[in-house]
Amino acid sequence: MQLAARFAADLAALWPEEEREGPLGLAVSGGPDSLALLLLAHAALPGRIAVCSVDHGLRPEAAGEVALVERVAAARGIPFTPLAVKLAPGNLQAQARAARYAALAEWAAAQGLGAVATAHHADDQAETLLMRLNRGSGLAGLAGVRPRALLEGSEIPLLRPLLGWRKAELAQVVAEAGISPADDPSNTDPAFDRARLRARLAEADWLDPVQIAASAAHLAESWQALEWYAELDWHEMVMREDTPEGLPGYTYCANVPRVIAIETILRIIRALGGHATRSEAARAWERLWAGENASLGGVLAVPGVERVEKVGVMMRVWRFRPEPTRGSVN
Repeated sequence: MQLAARFAADLAALWPEEEREGPLGLAVSGGPDSLALLLLAHAALPGRIAVCSVDHGLRPEAAGEVALVERVAAARGIPFTPLAVKLAPGNLQAQARAARYAALAEWAAAQGLGAVATAHHADDQAETLLMRLNRGSGLAGLAGVRPRALLEGSEIPLLRPLLGWRKAELAQVVAEAGISPADDPSNTDPAFDRARLRARLAEADWLDPVQIAASAAHLAESWQALEWYAELDWHEMVMREDTPEGLPGYTYCANVPRVIAIETILRIIRALGGHATRSEAARAWERLWAGENASLGGVLAVPGVERVEKVGVMMRVWRFRPEPTRGSVN
């Protein structure tokens, strides 16, 4: 009961009672982490949860893992839905993740769920932060896995209430319930970066994953502050100015730190129907700051320096327009 109360408090911090308009959906793979999520949620919210399990079609054992989750759910009277996804060619882990979350969003909408929870925990968060530090990620990446987000393409909250829990704690919950969880061999396959890092972390007992996860949470707060400032920058320093040909265009008075300007550039590109990554937007900022044209996501940005009447000073003014079609004559 003590663990159930702890889980209920962690969940309430992300999903207050007054915001709940439907059952809590759980994504359960059959591994110890997600089975612990099922057991804790069942104890804390009896009769108010639903479970699904996704088969990505990558391993023959997956069907048995889905069946395991179904048995555990059925024994507790929990509604269960099996989901199967097909993966597009490319990076299998990335494709699996995208397909899984798309399937979760569709399931949640069809079942009228109020939110969906996954079993990411402190050890996962520590691995994510260290991997991204090693790759030189920016603040958005270093914020790690967010405790609360939205399922992509929907307004359904995606919750991660176990980010303050250790993997060993969750395994103990499952063991005490007398359940033998599934074992995904990819978790220890040295072919994957995360598995190699996980093995090294197990050897470094001086590292505290809970404190590393707390650092990721602090970085996430910092990122939220920057997002707030970027929203302000968009509304105050970006103006819609269509071209003489009637094409949409935007003028940006760029007077903020680089990290915020990058977010505004990305938003302008999206508003013009294009797509760019943060690294591409960063390179565009560097060119524009140096007084050079930049092209990204089908958009041409031209820098200048002008007196801006609303602030009464000379400022960098960058104009964004759809990039001319190749071979067109201006």
